[in-house]
Amino acid sequence: MGCTMAEKILMKNTGLSHLAPGDLIMTRPDMCMVHDIYTPFVVQKLDEMKFRRLADPEKAVIFLDHLCPTNQATGDPRHYHKGHELSDRFGIRKLHAGEGISHTLMHEYRYALPGTVVVATDSHTPTYGGGGCFCTGIGYTEMAATLGSGEMWMKVPEAIRITVEGELPAGVYAKDIVLQVLHVGHAAQHGQHSGPGTRVAEGPRSGALRRAALLEPFDQMVVEPRKTPAEQRFHDHGRDDAVLSTSLPLEKISWIHPDPDAHYVRELYYRAEELVPYLSCPQGVDNVHSIEEVQGTPLNEVYIGSCTNGSLEDMAVAARILQGHHVAPYLKLIIIPASIGIYRQCMRLGYIRAFVEAGAMVAHPCCGLCCGQPYGLMSDGEVVLGTNNRNFIGRMGTTKSLIYLSSPATAAASALTGVITDPRTVTAD
Repeated sequence: MGCTMAEKILMKNTGLSHLAPGDLIMTRPDMCMVHDIYTPFVVQKLDEMKFRRLADPEKAVIFLDHLCPTNQATGDPRHYHKGHELSDRFGIRKLHAGEGISHTLMHEYRYALPGTVVVATDSHTPTYGGGGCFCTGIGYTEMAATLGSGEMWMKVPEAIRITVEGELPAGVYAKDIVLQVLHVGHAAQHGQHSGPGTRVAEGPRSGALRRAALLEPFDQMVVEPRKTPAEQRFHDHGRDDAVLSTSLPLEKISWIHPDPDAHYVRELYYRAEELVPYLSCPQGVDNVHSIEEVQGTPLNEVYIGSCTNGSLEDMAVAARILQGHHVAPYLKLIIIPASIGIYRQCMRLGYIRAFVEAGAMVAHPCCGLCCGQPYGLMSDGEVVLGTNNRNFIGRMGTTKSLIYLSSPATAAASALTGVITDPRTVTAD
């Protein structure tokens, strides 16, 4: 029987000739990411485990993005300083402060390359699977042990194959695909997406599901590209809009694809033309309904951004809808590009001006409202529609606020009307 992409990547990493779902294996992660929420605890655990040096500092990266800028003066600055301490004491040269969201920058800086194994102290780590690597979130104790030893045990996951064929209709995007299939996820399975709607390419309709997959129906995710990873090109928004190759020779990564006879515990199939805009409704990401079921719901705030939908393509979608219009009275619209490079491109392309003239508040690239940090926290009884990845109780404000999740198109259209609005009624894209 053939292998899934995840199984192939794990075999390559471990040197094993065979493995199966449920097997416990010892991997050697190619990159370990720590962000500022966990920097104090990683330092603490490294000291408790008596690690004086890391197995390989070049396989570690630190991002200061969740608490930068600080939200609480009594505690947040400690995380910033501990990030620098972790870097200085243990020789981690890759440290990025205030450049944007870690999950976006992992792609921009090529830290999550095809065929590699990546771990991070964040449960949104599965997004890196869109670049053809195996990735999963781990705790800070596991991270300290991995940084010190260079090893990390894993359980080989089962796989679900999700196929989307056809062309997405106007107003429907990758986020809507993931919202539609969200309910099928299991914590011990990884999702393998395939089909024209999921190829790794530029553009909001045909782009990889790596951003939308942050909604996390799976603990691990890999995306089967329409092209081989060696043929893919990744957009670098921080370097004068250049399109750069991965600099990986074809023979090095041509093996990254599932075998035709790979085993899946479940296979899902969708025709892209039959999909509509969907929303995740309070109080959980798997409470998904079509736009027809919830349109007209009054809103107090709209948030467009996060690592899920803060890309340049997402900003372009929002700008096209908002251009020449103004947000509804009494509604707050907050927009946060995912990285400083994306922000610069938005400035050059006129998106920032379109946002500001429409009445939006544009903030510095960071995790922001998605993780309950600066910019727009919600109060009792308030309702927010966001393009982020989670709507758990109290995540974006008080426990009595309500959170809906959608694509940037639905969010932008709703910002203009003040109620949840079908983007197909306001855009011909």
